[in-house]
Amino acid sequence: MELELRTERPDDYREVEDLTREAFWDVHVPGCVEHYLAHVMRSHADFLPELDYVALDGDRIVGSIMYAKAWLDSEGGESLPILSFGPLSVLPAYQRRGVGSRLVESTVRIAREAGWPAIVILGNPGNYVKHGFKNCKKYRIAMAPGKYPTCLLALELRPDALGAKDYLYRGSPVYEVGEAEARAFDAGFPPKQRGFRPSQEEFDMFCRSFVE
Repeated sequence: MELELRTERPDDYREVEDLTREAFWDVHVPGCVEHYLAHVMRSHADFLPELDYVALDGDRIVGSIMYAKAWLDSEGGESLPILSFGPLSVLPAYQRRGVGSRLVESTVRIAREAGWPAIVILGNPGNYVKHGFKNCKKYRIAMAPGKYPTCLLALELRPDALGAKDYLYRGSPVYEVGEAEARAFDAGFPPKQRGFRPSQEEFDMFCRSFVE
């Protein structure tokens, strides 16, 4: 499969929201909010359009990755600007065919060349350790003092970029989307039945577990 990667354009927006809806429907919760996140993210101050990429198979967009600013706060009031990404979306028919990996690898390279020190995400470790992500405890990055969630993952973009400090992760408020607003936005799409999938239980386990 020959993929073309390029930055997202305004005329891609609805297609990206459609594919994001298809990619995440019933995966983490019944239904999803990620397509609404993609919609509101583009107009937020923390959004980084230079890292907003789509993957195309011919004329069809089959994958998307979106980035926002995040911060690592350390003692003494210091705050280190870093990156976070999500949603990372791949159409179901194209999943496990390397589309997501291409999007991650390409944008990580661009971020490294731009001088960003690190990327921190919330995700399934099984999807990201192959790209060099590690649990944040290895970099002394906590979600709350002494709390290192299993799903909080970090990638250092240059050696010793994070140094020997204790950090608290602070993500962009753009990710704090409300379910009511997402459901209202979803009403503009063709109806889909919400239901249970085992991946929802897995997601809940990752969200509730911590590394000692």
